[in-house]
Amino acid sequence: MGSGGIEVSILLPAFVAGLIVLSTHVPLGQQVLKRGIVFIDLAIAQVAGLGVTIAGASGSDPHGWTVQLAAGAAALVGALLLTWTEKKWPEVQEALIGVLFVAAACVELLLLANNPHGGEHLKDLLTGQILWVSLGSLWPIALFYAVALAIWFRFRERLGVVGFYVLFALVVTQSVQLVGVYLVFASLIVPALAARRFAPRLSLAVGYGVGVVGYVLGLVASSLYDLPTGATIVVAVIAAFVVSVILSALVPQTLRAEPVLATAH
Repeated sequence: MGSGGIEVSILLPAFVAGLIVLSTHVPLGQQVLKRGIVFIDLAIAQVAGLGVTIAGASGSDPHGWTVQLAAGAAALVGALLLTWTEKKWPEVQEALIGVLFVAAACVELLLLANNPHGGEHLKDLLTGQILWVSLGSLWPIALFYAVALAIWFRFRERLGVVGFYVLFALVVTQSVQLVGVYLVFASLIVPALAARRFAPRLSLAVGYGVGVVGYVLGLVASSLYDLPTGATIVVAVIAAFVVSVILSALVPQTLRAEPVLATAH
């Protein structure tokens, strides 16, 4: 059922999927930014995608449990590897994260080189298929994310490096198959950047607000103008971030995080 070019029956499940992704990515993204490992999400997402590609090359059902297990196992291996490198060479951790991302991406390209549907598979991995989700298929992911959120908010101080990387890997594994690599990165980092400009007590609210506004605007714009949904949402989330930066200069000093920003620079 549509309204002025907007297909509500399609956009509603996609919006719910976006809310589910944002529920975990906003707080985890703030932690990623705090740790200075911004590109970990791209690396883990790419490694999870490599697991999907390997499973697919072996003839597994693209929507079966084998692919899910392969993606999760690959992401966990990548997370544990990054845990080890952070302990061994913390001064170059960001560079090593980049190396892992490039390595996983190139191995995946090699595996897809002779696949007639390789280009389509790669596009789905990067931009996702958020418009193809159904409300029924989101319940298991929502339940898993609820558990992940409970663990994060209750035990984050005791998780340690290994616990953080493992939890992060498991969450991103689900997200990358739901919304694609680009939206995973945007959902983690852009709201976190917006939240940095506000007082700590407002950080989560601002992050969630930027993410939700971006998803709404992106979904509506993609429907009205027949644009690629994933890319449109990414641009919309960034636009919402820009607006938040402008608004941060207009709010009272007590609601801003100017001392933190000044110290960071």
